[in-house]
Amino acid sequence: MWGGEWDIRRFDELDSTNTYVRDEARRGAPAGLVAVADHQTAGRGRLDRRWESPPGASLLVSILLRPHCEGADLHLSTGAVALAAVDACREVSGVEAVLKWPNDLLVGGSKLAGVLAEAEFAGGSLAAVVVGIGINVAWPGPAGAGGACLDQVGAGGQPVDRTDLLDRLLGALRPRCGLLDDAAGRRVLAEEVRRRCATLGQAVRVVLPGEEFTGRAVAIDDAGYLVVETASGLRLVTAGDVVHLRPA
Repeated sequence: MWGGEWDIRRFDELDSTNTYVRDEARRGAPAGLVAVADHQTAGRGRLDRRWESPPGASLLVSILLRPHCEGADLHLSTGAVALAAVDACREVSGVEAVLKWPNDLLVGGSKLAGVLAEAEFAGGSLAAVVVGIGINVAWPGPAGAGGACLDQVGAGGQPVDRTDLLDRLLGALRPRCGLLDDAAGRRVLAEEVRRRCATLGQAVRVVLPGEEFTGRAVAIDDAGYLVVETASGLRLVTAGDVVHLRPA
């Protein structure tokens, strides 16, 4: 179980916090490295999509984890950070966000945050996981994108302090890091993801490379994968875009 101190490195601007932390991981940086930037010039989301945000408008942070688990458990690393972010948003602004599988936080059906986990392997084994998250604080995203931000939806109408938000996120993440290290802990983490996930029970469209299908999201397994019930039977979704076909 990791129990060290966070090594927080702050930047006015980076190309990508995930890229910075990944490069440091390859140079041997220990677990607990945190990179936070006011602005990213080449921020990335899933499937190499760009993550864009004006300077100072979002919490943009990446965290280096070195869990004792397999690459197949990568979704649970995403889940640990997403759950910590849910707790942090509630503590600083009263916002009750929920998870959307595989890597978003929603509030009122609108996207509040996105998570990107990237694995590093050595000798065929998982050596590190870099988990980045971007939380909309003062800007809900591009016009028409249907996003939300804490300053708009938070209780009390007071601007959210990004440093406080980061501190709360890291505080909520610390105990969950240990859960990644053994099978029993990962089951506990998977169960918490299930409780907080708005995708379960939803009619969904799943978009995969060269294929898409619809069904109902019926379960999340202990590795964090989504189980979708379709007309032809159950499908296990390990990666892909998932669209809710009715409001969460």
